[in-house]
Amino acid sequence: MKLRTKIHKGMLLLIAVTLLISYSTFTYIIYRQSVIISRNEVRQEAQYIKRLLAGTGSGLLHTIDTALSNTRITVIDTGGTVLYDSNTGIDFENHLMRPEVQEALKGEVGEDIRTSDTLGTKMFYYAEMVDGKILRIAKMFDTVWVTALRILPIILGTALVMLIIAYVLAKILVDKIIVPINQINLANPLEWKNYEEIIPLLASIEKQNIEKEKVDTMRREFSANVSHELKTPLTSISGYAELIKDGIVQKQDIQNFAERIYNEAQRLIALIDNIILVSKLDEDKGGVQKENVDLYPLLLEICNRLNPVAHKKDVHIEMSGENVEIYGIRCILDEMLFNLCENAVKYNKEHGTVKIWVGRDLAARKIIIEDTGIGIDKKHQDRIFERFYRVDKSHNSKIGGSGLGLSIVKHAAMIHNIQIKMESVPEKGTKFILEF
Repeated sequence: MKLRTKIHKGMLLLIAVTLLISYSTFTYIIYRQSVIISRNEVRQEAQYIKRLLAGTGSGLLHTIDTALSNTRITVIDTGGTVLYDSNTGIDFENHLMRPEVQEALKGEVGEDIRTSDTLGTKMFYYAEMVDGKILRIAKMFDTVWVTALRILPIILGTALVMLIIAYVLAKILVDKIIVPINQINLANPLEWKNYEEIIPLLASIEKQNIEKEKVDTMRREFSANVSHELKTPLTSISGYAELIKDGIVQKQDIQNFAERIYNEAQRLIALIDNIILVSKLDEDKGGVQKENVDLYPLLLEICNRLNPVAHKKDVHIEMSGENVEIYGIRCILDEMLFNLCENAVKYNKEHGTVKIWVGRDLAARKIIIEDTGIGIDKKHQDRIFERFYRVDKSHNSKIGGSGLGLSIVKHAAMIHNIQIKMESVPEKGTKFILEF
């Protein structure tokens, strides 16, 4: 539904509800006023008739009836028999049990409002004892429904005028609202400041624009980096294979070249595997259902797998802590923790140390991986989880790796709702704190 139509309907509905409430309120007020006026008139007429009867007797009742044509006068004896009624020609039943008659018999003034059993109309009754008889005065007045019907034409006329005015005002108002909104520049929405209420929406659009631009940039960089990373081992493989094909390589060097081709192929396979894994993590699909995973034996197994690399570099790995279970995807947790531990070994110094602790404290379940390696400069710390980002490309090329390890760590942490904190000082080491 269009905004213009919504505003029109909203205003018309508001006016309709307002008119209905006003109509009901006016009807009630007029009805109550009618009751009060009828009561006062009946009381005044009763006093007038009493004074006349005191001076002239009941012989002038017919004359009084004519003068008070809208008033019904009834004279009733103490037994409830109607002795006189201005509505002649009607066979009256006994009136002893009428509420106003009962009050008059007690010596009090009796009043009642009800639909007359005799006339079938809404009446106000007043009764008082006069000279041993009950004088009852009754006056007809409109019911609520009659009052409502009487003022209905006025309300309908008012409603028509108000609806016409509302339609015109709504059209003007909608134009004033919509025209500025149509002028919003979605490429730079925060320049538009006409309505303060829309600023949060525009800020959200601006944020989405920035995120979209960032994603587009990352996609371009990712494509370029993938091409570069794939090209490097493929070029090496192609070069070595060409030398062998052309017979340039001596027979005793063929095994060495074959080994180089194999290593480059393994590097290529590992790179492709990592790219596939990152893509799966982007889609939040690990390919395996979650299960309870004990982190202590998992880290112990990772340490055993890294022992040959650590021994070759003369890096000592220390493992401590306690059994801690989390609900997650084992293979992805393994990949995440292996990458962090492997980096702690690869980027360490000779005779360095890697300390791994897993356990609980008052805040959360944690894993702490700390090394005494080369560290990371502060200017690089915000970008280390980006795909293919390398702190020192010349240094890292000697160590090897795809540049996707920490990107895998970031995605795995997001899937398992893990918060990663990092502390690093160049030439002193790096500490990763994982909070579950």
